[in-house]
Amino acid sequence: MRVAALILAIATHSFTQTLPSETPKDFKPTNDGFEYVRRDVMIPMRDGIKLHTVIIVPKSARNAPILLTRTPYDATALTSHANSSHLGPILNGYDNALEVIVEGGYIRVVQDVRGKYGSEGDYVMNRPLRGPLNPTKVDHATDTYDTIDWLVKNIPESNGKVGILGISYDGFLPLMALVNPHPALKVSVPMNPMVDGWMGDDWFHNGAFRQQNLPYIYEQVGSRSNEYKWWKTHADDYDMYLQAGSAGELGRRRGLEQIGFWKKLLEHPDYDAFWQAQAVDKLLAKEPLKVPVMLVHSLWDQEDIYGAIAVYNAIESKDTTNDKVFLVMGPWHHGQEIADGNKLGAINFHSDTALYFRQNILRPFLDHYLQNDAPKMDVAPVSAFETGTNVWQRLDSWPLSYNATEFTEQISRRAGSTIVSRTYRVPPHRPAPLYLNANLKVSFKSPEPSEVKYEEYVSDPAKPVPFRARPISPTGYSSCAQWPCWLVDDQREASGRPDVLAFTSDVLTSAVKIGGQPVVNLFASTSGTDSDWVVKVIDVYPDEVAGDAQMGGYQLAVSMDIFRGRYRESFETPKAIAANEPLLYRWSLPTVNHVFLPGHRIMIQIQSSWFPLYDRNPQKFVPNIFWAKPGDFKKATQRVYHTPGKASFVELPVVATR
Repeated sequence: MRVAALILAIATHSFTQTLPSETPKDFKPTNDGFEYVRRDVMIPMRDGIKLHTVIIVPKSARNAPILLTRTPYDATALTSHANSSHLGPILNGYDNALEVIVEGGYIRVVQDVRGKYGSEGDYVMNRPLRGPLNPTKVDHATDTYDTIDWLVKNIPESNGKVGILGISYDGFLPLMALVNPHPALKVSVPMNPMVDGWMGDDWFHNGAFRQQNLPYIYEQVGSRSNEYKWWKTHADDYDMYLQAGSAGELGRRRGLEQIGFWKKLLEHPDYDAFWQAQAVDKLLAKEPLKVPVMLVHSLWDQEDIYGAIAVYNAIESKDTTNDKVFLVMGPWHHGQEIADGNKLGAINFHSDTALYFRQNILRPFLDHYLQNDAPKMDVAPVSAFETGTNVWQRLDSWPLSYNATEFTEQISRRAGSTIVSRTYRVPPHRPAPLYLNANLKVSFKSPEPSEVKYEEYVSDPAKPVPFRARPISPTGYSSCAQWPCWLVDDQREASGRPDVLAFTSDVLTSAVKIGGQPVVNLFASTSGTDSDWVVKVIDVYPDEVAGDAQMGGYQLAVSMDIFRGRYRESFETPKAIAANEPLLYRWSLPTVNHVFLPGHRIMIQIQSSWFPLYDRNPQKFVPNIFWAKPGDFKKATQRVYHTPGKASFVELPVVATR
């Protein structure tokens, strides 16, 4: 009995003992050797909501300025690109202009906007300013004001000066900061900003819906921290969108109607008060100009090619002394200005254009307004990279106009560090109609009477024109083979199709320089009652290019966009098109700064679908294309006219060459 009791006692004791945890209840990292101090704080807004904010202070900081970015893309992730004791690695990635921040000794602050990641409150896509679309007391302008007020009072290492910058959505937010700005806000740098989601940025272009943004909407608005991921069903996006039928139907299948922003898109397919009241260029046109602004535009921005130029046009006239509104135009895709800028897809610029921007334009600009002892900056009101010749220009204004007097051309040569500068008188630009003529020719000479009055093709919604070579991968940023570089794809893929017209010039014997926005004047008819028109201005390279074989015959689009025909008379009120009647369609293409070199040719391509980037037009008028049914999609015969009185042309902003 005693033995049994002893065994029982030992067994019972063994089950009641615990093995002590080796994990401390409150671990405190030493951060030995770190060159910065990281602070995570919750900053209170005027309505009581607190916003998660990451503050990175270099240990050497004394009276240092603050560079702020507000973001819906996770402040922790944007300041944790590596596990490192050094500033460079943790900030080496989106959305950080690395050399500027680190070498400038800036205090880096990144904040989650309300409703995203670590911040409290409700998320609203591009939250409108207080007013008809936002009945609350807060918006991004007030949140920025309250954030800056807290920062300058609670970061003892700062000099009390704040600059705000960011790309895309993070570029939209520096524009919002210009509405009733905080006195400590000394400069704003919106890069590739979202400005007008209907006219030409993320959601629509001239009424055509950019349906390949469905994954972004699903992930960005579906949850606070983007945990719900869009899923693939096909190796080729073309097949996935085509089989769904319409964007509305695909959204229904994926559960998007649970998402408030998606429901707003479905309810507002036209350019109504919903869109007009939140167009940032229109809003800032009404605001006083108090803070210096540098608008950064990418000439091949695959997402927000409209915004920066629209804001520049809206506010530049307020800058009476030409020292508060600055514009930069670089040969980049969306956000490439903080990455490697030597190449864009197959196009080689033979210098790191993005590094040049960061070192010679952005850094001096920020230092001038934010550093206590910075030298006077030498940054031109407009810094424009001219593609074709591949040189940087210093200009007084944009587009090149009658009051522009001179510019300095800078050529950075790879063979050395010397920058060669030349100064020229700037001749004015003049609108030059490039006519679409018979026999698929383009010329600056107007068309002569001809037996052939038009060119035609059949547009079949069952076989829409791909916007790039298939298979089309899901959107992503892993390489230029995916989303970022489609605007510089070789357009030969399209020009050989029977449903694409390709009008081509003779070989150029002298350079043709264009600087500004081409304007389409298209006389066209359709056998349907609705139609899309896609127009592309293309630089056709010589048949062979010495030293760069892949560029032989390359068709590089320098400006292209889509127009939904139902908005021919009014963006606000769609209207059916009169079938088989030649009508004028007129709209502007994205800004260009390009030289067609001798030996090249100019091509204008025209088509009626651009899929699956944009949803298919059924070519039969329906009240809301989001809900077009399979039976609504009809083939249509499209005609483009080139006769006196009905001459189609693209108005090019031609600048006399030097």
